[in-house]
Parts: sequence; C-alpha cells; structure tokens
Amino acid sequence: MEPSYIFESSWEVCNKVGGIYTVLSTRAKTLQDKLTDKVFFIGPDFWQGKKNPLFKENKTLLGKWRKNAEANEGLSFRVGRWQIPGEPIAILVDFKPFFEQRNEIFGWAWENYQVDSLHAYGDYDESLMFSWAAGKVVESYYKFFGLEKKDNVVFQAHEWQTCLAALYINKYVPEIATIFTTHATTIGRSIAGNNKPLYDYLPAYNGDQMAAELNVEAKHSVEKKAAWNVDCFTTVSDITGTECTELLDKTPDAILLNGFENAFVPTPAAKFNTARKDARETLLKVANTLMGTSLGDDTLIVTTGGRYEYQNKGINVYVDALNRLRWDSRLNKNVLAFVMVPAWMKEAREDLKSSIAVIDKAKKDPRNPMLDFSTPMVNPRITHVLNEQENDNVLGQMSWLDMWNRPEDKVKVIFVPCYLDGNDGIFNKDYYELLIGNDLTVFPSYYEPWGYTPTESVAFHVPCITTDLAGFGLWANSLKGGDSEIEDGVKTIHRSDYNFDEVSDTIRDTILKFSQMDKKQVNAARKNAEKVAEKALWKHFIKYYYEAYDIALAKRDERTK
Repeated sequence: MEPSYIFESSWEVCNKVGGIYTVLSTRAKTLQDKLTDKVFFIGPDFWQGKKNPLFKENKTLLGKWRKNAEANEGLSFRVGRWQIPGEPIAILVDFKPFFEQRNEIFGWAWENYQVDSLHAYGDYDESLMFSWAAGKVVESYYKFFGLEKKDNVVFQAHEWQTCLAALYINKYVPEIATIFTTHATTIGRSIAGNNKPLYDYLPAYNGDQMAAELNVEAKHSVEKKAAWNVDCFTTVSDITGTECTELLDKTPDAILLNGFENAFVPTPAAKFNTARKDARETLLKVANTLMGTSLGDDTLIVTTGGRYEYQNKGINVYVDALNRLRWDSRLNKNVLAFVMVPAWMKEAREDLKSSIAVIDKAKKDPRNPMLDFSTPMVNPRITHVLNEQENDNVLGQMSWLDMWNRPEDKVKVIFVPCYLDGNDGIFNKDYYELLIGNDLTVFPSYYEPWGYTPTESVAFHVPCITTDLAGFGLWANSLKGGDSEIEDGVKTIHRSDYNFDEVSDTIRDTILKFSQMDKKQVNAARKNAEKVAEKALWKHFIKYYYEAYDIALAKRDERTK
C-alpha cells in the first residue's frame, strides 16, 4: 500500500541544524514529484517577526483551514513553502502557548503511554510542547478536509523531539498510520559521548538503567514508548538497528538508508572546475595569511567537518593522526588540514579579516602595493575568536601535541570554529563551496548512525576516509563486498572501542598514500568517489521509505478493523 498524504515532523524543518535537515530537504523533491502538495513538513516556528531564509510564507495557501484552526482550536501556525528543491508545503508551529498546559500534557503522556517526564530538563519541555502542537495540527487538517481511512494518510516522526506527536495521533486519529524514525538513540549517543565503551558491551547494557545513570531518562522514555507504539519503527542503518534492539528492546521494522540529491554539485564540468579552483584559492589564501606561509596549489588539502562532537565524530583521532603524519619522514608534500566544526564562536578575527581585505584589494587594483604577510599571526591555528578559548578541545589537544604550525612543519592544521553559511567574515563561502576544493576528507566517527559528511564529500568527487562504525562506511563496504580502500573513493577503517592507535595510524598511512599517488591515480579515485555518490541518490533509496509506508498502513488496517 502507498500513502496518498504524508505528514512529516522534525525539529529541523526549515531549521538547519544537522544531518536530519539533509535527510528531509534532499528527499522532499522525490516525494513532492509523486504526491504534489500532499506532502507536508511540520517544524517549530523560531522565526516569528524575523525573516527565515528557508521559509516563504503564503497566507492564502490552506488559508481557510489555518483561520479555522486558529479561531476554533487555539492553534497558531504559518503555512508556506520550504525553500528547497521541490518547494514542498511547510507548516511552522508556534508551540509556546502550550507551555501553560505542560503538566497536563505530561500527565496525559504518563496515563496513556507511561512516558516518564519526571526527570525532564533542558530542551525536553520545548521539544514535547512542539511535538504535542504538531500532533494537533495533523489532527486538525485531517478533520477539516474530511479525510478518511481510505485516504491512506501517513505521519512520520523524526527523533525523540517529535515522538509525542506520533503517540497523540495514534490515540486520537487512529486511522492515520504512524512511523517513528530514530536517527540515533538518546542512550546510545549518551553512552558514546560520555566515553563509555558502547559496542563491545552493547549486549550487556540495560537501556533503562543507563538512561538513569546518564540522566536522560525522560528523552529515553518518550523515545522507547514511541518505538513500541507506532505502526512502523525505523532507523537509518543496520548498526543503529542493533543499538535499538539492545537499548530500546525493540528491533526496527525497517531500515531507511539516508540518500541525498546532488543538485548542489556544480555542473557542467567547466563550472565544477571553476568552483574547485576558486575554493582552493580561498582556502590557501586564508591559510597563508594566517600562518605567514606561501603554500601553493600542489598542497594536499584535507578537511574534517560536521557537528562538534569531539569523541563521537572522531575529531580527536583526526588531530592525533595529523600529528603522527607531521613526524613521518616518508611525507614529501605539504599538507594543509582543516577542522571545520562550529564551536562557541564569538567573532571573526579582526587581524585576519583586515589582512585578507588588503590582499583582495591589491589583487583587484595593481596600483595598490602588496604588503608583506610572511610573518605568522598570533596563534596561527584558528580563524575566529572563541568564547572561553582556553577550554576548547581541539586547541587543547593541539597544544598538548605541540602543534603550532611552525614553518618547518609539513603538516599544518587550522581550526575553523564557525558555521560556514557564506557570512562568516573570513571565508565568506558556505561549507559546500569550500568542500569542493579539498583533495581528501577524513570522518573517523566512533558514533555515527549514518554520516552525511562523507556522502557530501564523494558527491563533490572528493575521496574520503570513514569508519565501519558509521552507517555510510558499512554501506560503502557492502558495495565492494569487502573493506573499501581509498582507490575506491572511500576508505573504510575498522574501528572499535579500543583501537584508537590503530585507527590513527591508518588515517596517517592513508593520507600519506594519497599524497604519493600520481595524477592518474588521483583522478581515478575521484571518479570512483563520484560513482559511490551516484549509488546513494534518493532515486535508489526511496524504495525503503515505501516499504515502511506499506508496513505502517498494513499495521494500521490490522489495529483498526
């Protein structure tokens, strides 16, 4: 069975935070092409009174329903178009009014599903208020337009933040089939993030016990109850599926592999090559200005990126591997390595910003004298000023390893601690516009249910290093039927709870190997990376969603006979 209407709710609808945004925003066009304007994305409205560049409001779109919901049901939301390929309908909900009913809502969740909110703190309250509001919005639409069971309506909740909506709909609109997708379990992420061994001990962990120990009982509770009560429980990779079985005591009904669309990759080849050349010039200009160096285009440019999860994303092992490479006598090439992860940034460095402005001005007008920038700046390792910079993990590790980007160092590492949206004050390009200029990327994750950063890398024909603790790494291995190597476009390293040194050495050796490859070998690896990316497009992966829709609708039929 296939749905005629699809509602999806996520904290990241029109709100770019992490990988879930990429999941939803790249898949939207595939669904919109088949179910035009019968696919609705519901997100939180953080932008009241301000312009949200990702959302274009349309006050006439579904206007009668919206006015009725506001007048008669106490709901407040805006309707418009999500500014992504396909431009699907987005509904942004004002959930703040429901805070007045918070205790009653938590009481309802306990009485009906035994969701334990007693130990809630932090973002739990606002997440569940949004989730409750999202459930009521779906109910309102369903009843206003007179939909029935035969219309095959599906509601999909993403992550624990939207679980309550699935439970609400399950209770009050049972004709709607419900799906819950966990992209990473609360307790699994917490175990990994607290430096506890996750994988070797996974069968021995009790999820409820660990949730209490790590103080995430409320989030774990709502997530577990949703997994057990929706029509179809799903996750994004086999590795996270095992995690769900052990920590939520529930094996997923389906695995929804994360695809993507490559519309953001410049075409044709001439445009792609120009974008790559421009990105490399920008990266080298910033680096040379910061460090007082004269690195040329033959420099091997390497990057890691993503969320600043120091342990889970493997940022610690990446920096360690670069230090090992720094001391390797076999290296005969300059390596410029970036750590591009948003931290608690204060502002762009004024000294770096003004020096780059002078260089840009001199290039535009030959009458302007080119000043001497051969002296490194103070702390030539970071592009932006941080709050509490002395407590930063990356800078702390680099200091401990005595990594200061000295002139004699063949490996130089620069920390870019800002969200690259094109307005950071130094690069003034977004992440994708810089990613294309890399020769190699490294994402040595310890905890990574899927991993969009390596997927994005290969989409831009940039070979990458990842691990078999990432869903993407496992999938890349499955394409080859064995361990994927850098010549294949993706190098998948075996990683466990206790092989940090082995992983670090393998990263070092892989970067070294890539630096020694000739132009023909590099081009072949880049071509293979592009081929891997093509296999991950949504046109190949959307079938898994339709399998989940079928499971959910069949279960809905069974329980509503």
